[in-house]
Amino acid sequence: MFVYRLSKEIYTKDLSGKGAEIAGGRWNSKGTAMLYTTQNIALCVTEIAVHIPLGILPRDYCLIHIEIPDNCYSELKKLPKNWQTIPHNDATQQLGDQFIKNNKFLALKVPSATVKGEYNFLINPKHPDFKQVKVKKVEKFGFDERLFLR
Repeated sequence: MFVYRLSKEIYTKDLSGKGAEIAGGRWNSKGTAMLYTTQNIALCVTEIAVHIPLGILPRDYCLIHIEIPDNCYSELKKLPKNWQTIPHNDATQQLGDQFIKNNKFLALKVPSATVKGEYNFLINPKHPDFKQVKVKKVEKFGFDERLFLR
């Protein structure tokens, strides 16, 4: 199965989840390493767009095509109330932290807060099967400026 990630060019080889560990995110607390990926390229673009201030065109990004084993993930069956609020609440972070701590699955399929019906895949870089995660392709990625420069 393929998942996708957009990152600054200098971080294309870094699949450690260190950025999420340092900053925290919707699905992890600061101090918990996690690699955020998406089910498709369009969702990658959307996820970047919602985090970049309007008027700034992201530069020096690459699209990373990542292969993960089929059937390596679990899917959340029950979401906390208001899981998609902005700013996010700590209930989603607790779910993600517990996923990492349990170390049962390589990845967790979670709904995107930005695009209803689409999914992100959170990868546990400390899982024993992480060695099966393979970067298959890295390519420079240019964003359509109409998404940012309005």
